[in-house]
Amino acid sequence: MFAARMLKATLAGPLQACAPLAALGLVLTLALAGPARATGSDVPTTSVPPEVPSSVVSELTAGSPELFRICHNQTYALCAVASCYVFNQVAYCKCDVENGDSISLPFEVDGEDVCDVNADGPANGYMVSTFSVADSVLAGGDMALYTCPAGKSDGAYAQCDGGFCFTSTEGSPSFPGFDQPLADDEIICSCPITVANPDTANFGYQIAGPYPCEADFFENCQSARTNKKTGTTIPVGAPTGSALILTLLLDGPPVPPLNRCPSPGDGR
Repeated sequence: MFAARMLKATLAGPLQACAPLAALGLVLTLALAGPARATGSDVPTTSVPPEVPSSVVSELTAGSPELFRICHNQTYALCAVASCYVFNQVAYCKCDVENGDSISLPFEVDGEDVCDVNADGPANGYMVSTFSVADSVLAGGDMALYTCPAGKSDGAYAQCDGGFCFTSTEGSPSFPGFDQPLADDEIICSCPITVANPDTANFGYQIAGPYPCEADFFENCQSARTNKKTGTTIPVGAPTGSALILTLLLDGPPVPPLNRCPSPGDGR
C-alpha cells in the first residue's frame, strides 16, 4: 500500500502543472518501482494486470487525480514512431492520422480535458496527438522500440503527447525538413523537446527505429546526433516502458508482442 499512498501524495497537485514527460515519467517510475500500476478513475480496472491487488486499484482511483484519459472514437494524431525536424527549439513531427480510441495525460484546463479539446479540432483546423500502439512496432512490423539507457544517453527527442497538429498540413506537397510530400493521412504536429540528462535520469527512454535492429541507430541516443539545434532531425521518444503500459491501459491485457531493440548496456 505504500506505493499507492506515495503516488497519491506525490500527485496531490494538478498533474497538468508538470511538464508532460516529467508527469508521465513520474507515473511510470512509481508504477514500475512497486506493485501498483498507475491508473485513473476513468480507466477500467479490468485493464490493470491481475497481479495488482484490487485494494491498491481502489486506493489509487478513489478520490485521486485521474492520471490518464481514454478518448473514444475520435480522429487523432499518432506520433509514436514519427521523425521530427527541429526549428527554433521546437520539434515539428510528421505523424499519422488515425481514428478510434487513444490515451493521453488529461491536460485539464477550463473544465475541459484533452478529449474535449481534440473533439473541437475538426471544426477549427487542428487535432491533438494522443497515443495508441503503432502497427509498425508490432510483431511482423518494420519498426522497433530502441532503448536508450539512463546513465549513458544525452540525446534529444520530441515528447508529443498533447501536441497540437495542423490539419492544413495533411497532404501538403512540402514542409520544411521533410524531403517527401505528406500523404493525405499524415499531419505535422508541434511537440516540445526533451534532452536526456545521464547524471540525473532514473529511467532510460525509448525511440522508434528500423527493424530488424541496427546497431548504428543507437547513435540517436547521443547529443552529437540528436539535439535542439535548428535543422536537426530527432525522433519521438518516451520513458522506457511507456508504450507497453499505455497499451495495457488502453486495450487491456494481453499486450501484443512489440519489436524491441535493447541497448548494448543497461536498458533500464
